[in-house]
Amino acid sequence: MAKQKVQQPTGKAGSKKGEFAPEGKRLEDVKQTGPLPYPRLAEYYKSTVVPALMKKYEYKSIMQVPKLQKICLNMGVGIATQDLKTLQSAINELELISGQRPVVRKAKKAISNFKLRQGMPIGCMVTLRGARMYEFLDRFINIASPRIRDFRGFPDKSFDGRGNYTVGIKEQIIFPEIDVDKVNRITGLDITFVIKSESDDESFSLMSEFGFPFRKKS
Repeated sequence: MAKQKVQQPTGKAGSKKGEFAPEGKRLEDVKQTGPLPYPRLAEYYKSTVVPALMKKYEYKSIMQVPKLQKICLNMGVGIATQDLKTLQSAINELELISGQRPVVRKAKKAISNFKLRQGMPIGCMVTLRGARMYEFLDRFINIASPRIRDFRGFPDKSFDGRGNYTVGIKEQIIFPEIDVDKVNRITGLDITFVIKSESDDESFSLMSEFGFPFRKKS
């Protein structure tokens, strides 16, 4: 019985439409000369924030103190349905901002009015935990936020009732990692701070202890 020939796939790897190859050097390619430094805000949380919140709310256990669990960055690119290059740029920019490779998000259902098909890539997101989470929070509070145009502080009414806080950024160029000369399109992003707490008031106190720039009430 003659063996059936198996047709081998043709074409270069990674040439499939919809795949987004990373650009630039990877973190794995950089040689580490020593141990990574411990995040400044993580040390500040243990030494200053925890005692302050335990005194304010009279907690009986340190496990009751509110804690920042993760930070989620979400960048939607609706125009990617017409031009995938804009989504490629958004992925690279979000990687520079967060220091972590984003995940491509796809449409869950088709909408004919927006020329959207199910499964089309329309955005990207990153979830930061641990050291990268505290490093991003430090840079966001002390470097990126003061670069916002006409900045007067973030509102304190953006808590979701379960202690989580979400803020919207209109321009990604507030982050110094982004080279303005190489930006083709101004894109916004949403940042969600997922906090383990019993109420919005406790989460507000936690973010205030970190020095989060909330808008002062008149």
